[in-house]
Amino acid sequence: MTNAIPHLKQRADYTQKYNTQSGRHGWLRLTPAYSVKIVEEILSSHDAVERVLDPFCGSGTTALCAARRGVKSTTTDINPFLIWLAGIKTKDYASSEIAVTREAGRFVLEGAGRDWSVAEAPPIHRIERWWSNASLKFLCGLKGAIDSSEIPAVSKDLLSVAFCRTLIQLSNASFNHQSMSFKEENPELDLGSYCQVFHDNLSRILVGCEEEIRTESKILLHDARTLKRDALGAFDLVITSPPYANRMSYIRELRPYMYWMGYLAEARDAGELDWKAIGGTWGVATSRLGGWKATRNYTNEHLSRSLATISCSKGKHSETLSSYVNKYCEDIFLHFISLSGLLSEGAMIHYIVGNSTFYGTLVKIEELYADMMRKAGFSEIEIRPIRKRNSKKELVEFDVSATWRRRDACYVVPV
Repeated sequence: MTNAIPHLKQRADYTQKYNTQSGRHGWLRLTPAYSVKIVEEILSSHDAVERVLDPFCGSGTTALCAARRGVKSTTTDINPFLIWLAGIKTKDYASSEIAVTREAGRFVLEGAGRDWSVAEAPPIHRIERWWSNASLKFLCGLKGAIDSSEIPAVSKDLLSVAFCRTLIQLSNASFNHQSMSFKEENPELDLGSYCQVFHDNLSRILVGCEEEIRTESKILLHDARTLKRDALGAFDLVITSPPYANRMSYIRELRPYMYWMGYLAEARDAGELDWKAIGGTWGVATSRLGGWKATRNYTNEHLSRSLATISCSKGKHSETLSSYVNKYCEDIFLHFISLSGLLSEGAMIHYIVGNSTFYGTLVKIEELYADMMRKAGFSEIEIRPIRKRNSKKELVEFDVSATWRRRDACYVVPV
């Protein structure tokens, strides 16, 4: 059951805003990312832990926190860009590698305006909304210089992260709400000013590279619904924040990075990847929800009532959203079933997740998570309110935790 909710505050220190000033955690902005402070508090309460799992990698928050503490960790995701980013963020860098990268940064800025080093602009729809002509010309030159430079791979990766920071800083896009918009066009700068933006971003990243990383993390491309012990190993603690059931898509946030870095080649690619993700509804993923059929692996009275209410509402996309919530819960339940095979006796799990509303219907995701955990064989389940999420008083973020005891395992997924 949900603990009585006290007077909660929004707690900016429990959001991604806290991460922006937290060393490597702030290298790239990602609005759905959860706070490093939450992860550190949970890790501090489990000081005897040996192996940590985060099955929803995101920007690598859990893995980086564990690596800095010297705790072995594994994190997984189905998005190859996030796997790339988390791998760079959790690496231990030698002073010589930092020095080489700093010199490489000077070299690519010198080559950013040369014709031979100009990259093609990515095939982003209406790219002129994203960047001014001058900004786009600079970014193409800078990307071409990075790609064509003969420097160590580790330096090229760090330069690419600085490039990603720069491209979003120079863009006209606004990500401060769920429906992305475009602000007034940034003023055009001279080449020296554009170079300074990249230089400052690289400098910040290289300062982060000096942070001590006490142990290596495993960053793996893997589907959270089909976790395999032979591929991942066994764990005694899980700390994660899965996608919320609120249609906030990682793809929406990551598209500019992924296009420039070559992980997306056309608009359909984004939809295809989001369809594979839990909670994804970008592009083709939305239309496919119309033909999706529930497997009924997971049922719950509150969920059934919520689905019926959403479906019968007068909203334009009521049936689609009802299917969305249903599929989300089925996917998360499959995740919990597969997760149980990776856990050591007495392992604890912590899921940072928020509830959601659809056309006025409150879906108590935290209680559904607790019910899924119970049905998957977990015990000692607790729902702890963490913070108020925005101006709607009913929207709250929770830490849903539980313990794995093999004697309680009794569920078998129907064939």
